[in-house]
Amino acid sequence: MKLSVLPLLAASLSAVSAHEGHESKEFSTAHLLELEKKWGTDWGFSGISTFAHLPHVRCLSHPETAYDIGIIGAPFDTAVSYRPGARFGPRAIRAGSARQTSFRGFNPRAGINPYTSWASIIDCGDIPITPFDNALALRQMSEAYVELGDRPARSESRASSNAYHHKAKLLTLGGDHSIALPALRALKEVYKQPIAVVHFDAHLDTWHPAKYPSSWIDPEDESTPSFFNHGSMFWLAAKEGLIANTSSVHAGLRTRISGDDDADWVDDTQQGWKRILTDDIDDIGTRGIIDSIMQRVGTEYPVYLSIDIDVIDPGLAPGTGTPEPGGWTTRELIRILRGIEALNVVGADVVEVSPAYDGSAETTALAAAQVAYEVLTNMVKRGLMEEGKTAAASVGEAARDEL
Repeated sequence: MKLSVLPLLAASLSAVSAHEGHESKEFSTAHLLELEKKWGTDWGFSGISTFAHLPHVRCLSHPETAYDIGIIGAPFDTAVSYRPGARFGPRAIRAGSARQTSFRGFNPRAGINPYTSWASIIDCGDIPITPFDNALALRQMSEAYVELGDRPARSESRASSNAYHHKAKLLTLGGDHSIALPALRALKEVYKQPIAVVHFDAHLDTWHPAKYPSSWIDPEDESTPSFFNHGSMFWLAAKEGLIANTSSVHAGLRTRISGDDDADWVDDTQQGWKRILTDDIDDIGTRGIIDSIMQRVGTEYPVYLSIDIDVIDPGLAPGTGTPEPGGWTTRELIRILRGIEALNVVGADVVEVSPAYDGSAETTALAAAQVAYEVLTNMVKRGLMEEGKTAAASVGEAARDEL
């Protein structure tokens, strides 16, 4: 028997009877509620480290578990081009979320507590990903995302005409940024169409893989395993038709590009991306960034929100694999995320947290945990907005029927 099953089995047996040789004992609902009231709360510094102290289920091996939003870790970092270490990112972000609790989770800007609203949110644990074989790792992640992404949401019955409630959604804690490719593969399969991507990053991540020079590989052979890396996954996604190439946008760019001209930007434009540079915030402010994203993407098209923590300046978030000076502040990024809450986000990630390069205050992990909280808030609020539309449409139909 697998060790992970033993605690579940023990809990089930103890609920039915006492230890062997002792009299069976049943527990009343009132007694269980009293125990939960007395012992069911953790302080920020206590308890098992799940994201925001959420319930934990290994969702991949427990398909009977229903949820609306799952937090899934992707501890993978063997596709990086500079500093490894993001395999420890999911653990660090969970630790950074320790002060987030359901009893103190109200988000004043949104007017909701995402942890106590309509959505069932759970921590699904990590995808077990090999660190030895990137081709196998890509296959493992692709199959895991399809397995999790195609599950019905727990709240589906609450609003049968509300499409936002039909499929469970995932927020991934990375891991390096290459994990976006298998996530987009799964979303394309689930939603039967390309997905718009809103990409916060210092880097393009649309580079042709041959821009990483090597005389050992054929630049025309797209099956080359090294083509799967954290700077080329969106290039691969575009080649596979996974991205809506007239509705996607980069935000926070400030990277150096290849060669002696702007060929990287030309290639990026041909892939259908709009670029918002880090410096643009000085000219148009956070409101201008928000408006630019919303005008490009709209509110109805399904969106994958991908957030590389290096979009934040390394002075504020040093624990990342490819730091680029001159980035946005944590406050600016959070303000922009709050402004795009109307996006139809069907999946998201927070990636490239490498805690080995963080300081003793764990500022990068704290920033990533707050970013994840804002994304969750947006997902939950969008669900409430959709319920409002459904209710309004029903009222309108009833009024027309009366006429």
